[in-house]
Amino acid sequence: EAVVSTQSKGETKEGVNDPITNGDLESHRILVKGFKKGFPALHIVSEEHEEESTEGIIPPSMKHPDVLKLAGDDPKFPAEDITVWIDPLDATKEYTEKLTEYVTVMACVAVNGVPVAGVIRKPFDDKTYWGWVGHGTSGNMEGVTPGKDEGGPLRVIVSRSHAGSVKETAQAAFDGREVTVTPAGGAGYKAIEVVENKQDVYVHTTIIKKWDICAGDAILRTLGGKQTDLRGNDINYSHNLDPKNEHGLIATMHDHETYREKLQGVSNS
Repeated sequence: EAVVSTQSKGETKEGVNDPITNGDLESHRILVKGFKKGFPALHIVSEEHEEESTEGIIPPSMKHPDVLKLAGDDPKFPAEDITVWIDPLDATKEYTEKLTEYVTVMACVAVNGVPVAGVIRKPFDDKTYWGWVGHGTSGNMEGVTPGKDEGGPLRVIVSRSHAGSVKETAQAAFDGREVTVTPAGGAGYKAIEVVENKQDVYVHTTIIKKWDICAGDAILRTLGGKQTDLRGNDINYSHNLDPKNEHGLIATMHDHETYREKLQGVSNS
């Protein structure tokens, strides 16, 4: 069994320890160095910030069979317009607690601030989910459609750190409708739960970093879903802006504006 070497980056707004492990750093090195070797002109933003030379690094393969099947005459963009967001290991706290079902690795490509391609990898389940807006998705999401509210209990997934406050607000907002609130770790995990129709709404009530949410945003867009802040604004993923998303988050596959209007009061930002 691998030894998880852990340090702390401080505490989150909720007072929860924000750890960094050897797993975060090794994943960061592989992903960031690989991208920089293969695409040196791109802007790459990672949760971790360890900088090392790419000398001796083998560039990643530029040919994936699933992607090649979908690729056509795509428009070309200046490198200045493209930002790659990387979360080397999402749900680090859960990783240190051996709650590995919540752990994901994420990468996202944004053009002029708009997410166009996202990858969420569940390393401990050996599952990869990806979406490329206007082109297609990984095979495990083929056939996924936005769906609709069936009128049963509203299923809301939230961070493990603020499940209680969301449940109280959601119960009041939906006028007595039964609300089931599921606490879970990892933004990537929660986005996939919505995509797979295991949850209706993913809500985050405080500041969240853009490397946590860009890949999920791209996958939702590809499938006809939607992700905004709790004020209803699209999130801009340009590299020259603040990496913090200040005004909460709501992600859905259907009835986005209805849910957002009712739930916007949960924001603590």
